[in-house]
Amino acid sequence: MFITLEGPEGSGKTSQLPALAAFLRKNGYEVLVTREPGGTPVGDQIREILMNLKNVSIVPRTEILLFLAARAQHVEELIKPALAAGKIVLCDRYGDSTLAYQGFGHKTDLETLQALLDFSTGGLNPHLTLLVDVPVEEGMARKRDNSSEWNRLDAYALAFHERVRQGYFALAEADPGRWLIIDATADKESVQVALRKAILERLKRG
Repeated sequence: MFITLEGPEGSGKTSQLPALAAFLRKNGYEVLVTREPGGTPVGDQIREILMNLKNVSIVPRTEILLFLAARAQHVEELIKPALAAGKIVLCDRYGDSTLAYQGFGHKTDLETLQALLDFSTGGLNPHLTLLVDVPVEEGMARKRDNSSEWNRLDAYALAFHERVRQGYFALAEADPGRWLIIDATADKESVQVALRKAILERLKRG
C-alpha cells in the first residue's frame, strides 16, 4: 500500500514518520519510509539544489521540473519495487505537493501540472493521503524555532504558504476517498494516534 503524508510547513508530519513506521512493523508489516524530494542518490542531489537558500534565483518552472525529475527517479528506483515486494510505502510528500506548492502556491495552471505529474509518476497514485494540517502562522513559527530546517521554500511569503494550505484543502475536497485531514495543532502523541488509526482502518479495507 502506498501512503503519503502531506501538509503545510511546520505541520510535524516528518517527525511523526519514525514512530508510525515502528508501529506498523510491530504489527507485522514491512515498511519503507521515504521522502520527496529525495529518496534516491539522484533525488537527494536534486533536493540539495531545491532547498538551498543560496538558490533564490530558481524560477517556478525550473522548480517544477526539478521536483518532477526527482520524483520520476524516486518512483522507478524505490517506490515501485517496494510496492511490488508487498511493502507499505510511507512517503513524506509526493505529487500533491507539486499541485499545492507549484500549482496553488505559484499559481501555475493545474491541468498542465497534472499532465506533467502523470508523466513523471507513470500514473502511480497513493492509496491513502494524510493531510497533516496546521495553520500557516503556527507552522511557520515552528519552523523558525528550528532554524536548522529552514530552507528556500520556507522563505516564501506567508501569502504563498496560505495559498498552499488552501490548495491542500481543495485537493482533499475533490478526492475524499483518498484524503483524510489530521489536526496537527494537537499534541504530538494525539497526532500519532490519529495517524495510526487512519492507516489501520485503510489497511483493513484492503
